[in-house]
Amino acid sequence: MQSIQEQHAQALHSELIVIDGLQYSNWDRKIFEQLREGGVTMVHATIVYHEQIRETLTRIAEWNRLFELNSDLIMPVRSAADIRLAKQLGKVGIMFGAQNCSPIEDDIGMIEVMRELNLMIMQLTYNNQSLLACGCYEAEDSGVTRFGRQAIKEMNRVGMIVDMSHSGERSTLDAIKISDRPIVISHANPLSFHEAKRNKSDRVLRALGESGGLLGFSLYPFHLKNGPDCTLGDFCDMVASTADMMGIDQIGIGTDLCQEQPLSVLEWMRNGRWSKSMDYGEGSKSNADWPRPLSWFRDSRDFPNLTNGLLERGFSREDVAKIMGLNWLNFLDAGLKPHSTF
Repeated sequence: MQSIQEQHAQALHSELIVIDGLQYSNWDRKIFEQLREGGVTMVHATIVYHEQIRETLTRIAEWNRLFELNSDLIMPVRSAADIRLAKQLGKVGIMFGAQNCSPIEDDIGMIEVMRELNLMIMQLTYNNQSLLACGCYEAEDSGVTRFGRQAIKEMNRVGMIVDMSHSGERSTLDAIKISDRPIVISHANPLSFHEAKRNKSDRVLRALGESGGLLGFSLYPFHLKNGPDCTLGDFCDMVASTADMMGIDQIGIGTDLCQEQPLSVLEWMRNGRWSKSMDYGEGSKSNADWPRPLSWFRDSRDFPNLTNGLLERGFSREDVAKIMGLNWLNFLDAGLKPHSTF
């Protein structure tokens, strides 16, 4: 039976615009129903990791079919206005993103083409060195490349968000400086909370906050203190300390939830086509599978637990609304508008 406070939190949650800054789930109707049950207004859905142009087009076609078959539950997000519309209609908005720059291959012209196909967010790297920047798993970070500088400017022009979630320290700082628009780290946590290659230093987070950028807090156990045993209280303490450092307007949620995905997908994420030997990423040979989920965030139906936890931590209703979605909405309002069109 719910306590009075939990009931109040549930009532608030139902009113909120709730945005998940990243998921890569095995999308089907069951998962769409979980998103709606959890009160999620919009989710940034990874459509590719290492896929190139033709494969990216195939992923978009697959999503078009999902929209057709589940039009009562989901809708495509082509602008920030569509997020508000999804809330009004009681649907879940789906915004496309790429966790690597592979969808543009070596052609800067593909940035505009992909944006016209509603690819709204693109990471410059996925752990490794790319044509644009350096990933967080490389021994030496040489920073944003010549191509990368041009790509960032083009992404700014067409209204595609620069994401540095899997990038190295120097490359991330470079991107913050080079970009004319604030960038995002859609799914990561402070390095001070948990030592992981994917988590970000205070230097990066301060620079991100000062530039008007946004951090989406990850709920992926490999990014959390005590892994799957991280408590909701510890997570909310991390949110509070980061809010003090970056500002309450510069933080949101990016769960990195990978619901119902087989081990083969995790291996594709970690290895792509670049390695003959098995790379275990944030895992290890003895811990190679998906991590055990958090007890308080098993799937998207548990989003109300975040709202309740933040309220219990002492955040005001207004600040909870910002963290749960309004900060993402405001960020996308500005960042998705093209500078110019032909």
